[in-house]
Amino acid sequence: MRRKTPTPPSPLPQRHGVDPVRVRLPAEGTWGTVRAHLVERLSGAGAGVVDGMFDAGRIVGADGRPVAADAPFVPGMYVWFHRDLPDEVPVPFPVQVVHRDEHIVVADKPHFLATTPRGGHVAETALARLRRELDLPELTAAHRLDRLTAGLVLFTVRPEERGAYQTLFRDRRIRKEYEAVAPYDPALALPRTVRSRIVKERGVLTAREVPGEPNAVSRVELVEHRERPRGLARYRLAPATGQTHQLRVHMSTLGVPILGDPLYPEVTAPVPVGDFRRPLQLLARSLEFTDPVTGAEHQFRSGRVLAAWASYDRWAADGYDGPSDGQ
Repeated sequence: MRRKTPTPPSPLPQRHGVDPVRVRLPAEGTWGTVRAHLVERLSGAGAGVVDGMFDAGRIVGADGRPVAADAPFVPGMYVWFHRDLPDEVPVPFPVQVVHRDEHIVVADKPHFLATTPRGGHVAETALARLRRELDLPELTAAHRLDRLTAGLVLFTVRPEERGAYQTLFRDRRIRKEYEAVAPYDPALALPRTVRSRIVKERGVLTAREVPGEPNAVSRVELVEHRERPRGLARYRLAPATGQTHQLRVHMSTLGVPILGDPLYPEVTAPVPVGDFRRPLQLLARSLEFTDPVTGAEHQFRSGRVLAAWASYDRWAADGYDGPSDGQ
């Protein structure tokens, strides 16, 4: 059996808690130079941007030295560089650390903050913030929450242990409970388990349900309801699977879409950058699992309160700009 060549360590340090980009050149190809391959691979950035990075010595090899633009293409070669960070509006709510030990960090993420760098959210993410604030440059996320969802996220301290914690989610050996605020429908019989097949296509904002074998399973329970204001209810949601937007899709399918959802049941106009009003009323409330490394039994609970349940009028007000404590 052919042994896999280990990936060399990055010669570049993190910047603002963000790892450098690592590119491995393909095993086969007709490119004559490293530049030719990167110009094609990073076509979205434009040849001028790539040339500028070469001229500035920002593209380096495993030895940390700048790679020349005319360096010959070598199959399997690694190069690293730091991407230009986008201009990001700071999310003005803190990430609260619920638990920290030598193996894991459990954080209580606010609404509007992405879990990990992606797209236009890079330094303003929970991962990058925690790396900076806790001085843990090797911190990694074991799973992700949607940017608009608040609540508990599990991070791993040691890269070599990340797989053990990710397996908890893959093998459904972690119990997750969410809380949501949505309209109250007295005709909706609860509790119930919703099963459907959900697909999410790359480049499409919304996920959708299609015929076929279910790949998304959610338990939906009514916790309490109020006739005023506006006939709202608080729901307990327990996903047995982890499809993209699963809980949001299932609540919309039941006819009680989660308050503040900009995608379900209909896509609404994008909000201006920096508008932190009316956060999605979905919270990852609890995580329970047996630690795969230490064997400890963990039970973690978010201390956040969904704003529309605490004060619907304040949440719905035009002047509301988000809670001061990030809840």
